[in-house]
Amino acid sequence: MRLFDTLTRTERELRPIDGSTFRFYCCGPTVYGPAHIGNFRTFVLQDVLRRTLETGGIRTLHVRNITDVDDKTIRDSQKAGQSLKEFTAGWTAKFHADCEKLGLLPPHIEPSAVEHIPQQIAMIETLVEKGHAYASDDGSVYFKISSFPGYGRLSRLDQRELDIGKTQNARSSSDEYEKDSLSDFVLWKGRKPEDGNNFWPSPWGEGRPGWHLECSAMIQEYLGESFDLHSGGVDLVFPHHENEVAQSECACGGHFAAHWFHITHLLVDGGKMSKSLGNLYTLEDLAARGFSAMEVRYVLIGAHYRKPLNFTLDSLSGAREALAKLAKSARQLAAKIEPGTVISSADFGPFQAAWDSLNHDLNTPGALGGMFTGLREAANLSGPEAAAALAGFNRLLRALGLTLPEEIHQDSSAIPESIKTLAEARWAARLAKNWAESDTLRAQLVEQGWLVKDGKDSYTLEPVAG
Repeated sequence: MRLFDTLTRTERELRPIDGSTFRFYCCGPTVYGPAHIGNFRTFVLQDVLRRTLETGGIRTLHVRNITDVDDKTIRDSQKAGQSLKEFTAGWTAKFHADCEKLGLLPPHIEPSAVEHIPQQIAMIETLVEKGHAYASDDGSVYFKISSFPGYGRLSRLDQRELDIGKTQNARSSSDEYEKDSLSDFVLWKGRKPEDGNNFWPSPWGEGRPGWHLECSAMIQEYLGESFDLHSGGVDLVFPHHENEVAQSECACGGHFAAHWFHITHLLVDGGKMSKSLGNLYTLEDLAARGFSAMEVRYVLIGAHYRKPLNFTLDSLSGAREALAKLAKSARQLAAKIEPGTVISSADFGPFQAAWDSLNHDLNTPGALGGMFTGLREAANLSGPEAAAALAGFNRLLRALGLTLPEEIHQDSSAIPESIKTLAEARWAARLAKNWAESDTLRAQLVEQGWLVKDGKDSYTLEPVAG
């Protein structure tokens, strides 16, 4: 498999360093609220990468962390009147539930930052001893970026930016900052009143780790000095991943990540997601509008990971139609196979082009298109050939992590007349492109226990589960 590498800006072959297991790390969620679809675009595409490797016969070791101590988790836990542990445990459980709905494979190892405070302190001690870090008067410890000549390689900071950062001798104690705030970054934060009870003892006094350090310590613990791939959203390239490289290579040696895999931003209706705009969707928000998690997954893999994805509610309706077509064609293919036929295949048959797309820079839209093309070709097959084609199709489905919908036979007599009337009014509003009225009527249907699922020319109603 070939994949674009952020560091070298080239497509490179993915091969396990140890010749056996492909070991990779993904920056996980900061658990201070529900993950939104922008977050999940990254996690879903990381899942497709893992599934593609495993479908191709490569064993993996997938590590994805939980950030349960940082500026945001401390701030919001105190607002909620909960301990940090209780607060983050609740949002971690919510994240796991959403991952399951989306069909994400659980990581093999899922460490949390709070569970690895000793490892983080040990790494800071090493950096101080080697002259790469220094303590301030308030008990904080900072990484000295001027001590690491390779700083800026990953994010392609130019020399002027680096010179400004190094000559200003500025410090940043914030967990997140912009490129124009280039400065020595915090490894350990001295205790402050606003931290409440969230502090730990250290050689520099009571305090807590900086966000960037957490991942480096957990990577060292589970993957060592050198490993195969590091992944995250493109927004993490700087400063987070740049800082990880600096602290890890200075403390541990090695080459850190051999490959960098970054996923580009998601847009909503052509613009940036924002709470104020009301377009920061969670799975729960979309479920209330009648859309399934698998329809969301289909949309999230519908654009190449290196290109922005424009997410719309209409795209979810399109995903529903696409999944239904795939399911129908697959059932038609299966009907051509005689009972007792062994369904197995070593290749992908008419779906080879789709599989090749996945192996060429994880081209998911190409793979989706190849599935439809392959099904059209397979429609002419029968018997053992149809069985082999279906096996290839199912392997591709697993690589993409898609679950197809079952055939629905709706009994209209079981739907109350008042619900039918409301649904018809909503459909009329949708046809008139009165989106506000359509959303209002959809919400009324949900309140009364019914989900409406739009198709191209009609809609179906289903009782709300549970």
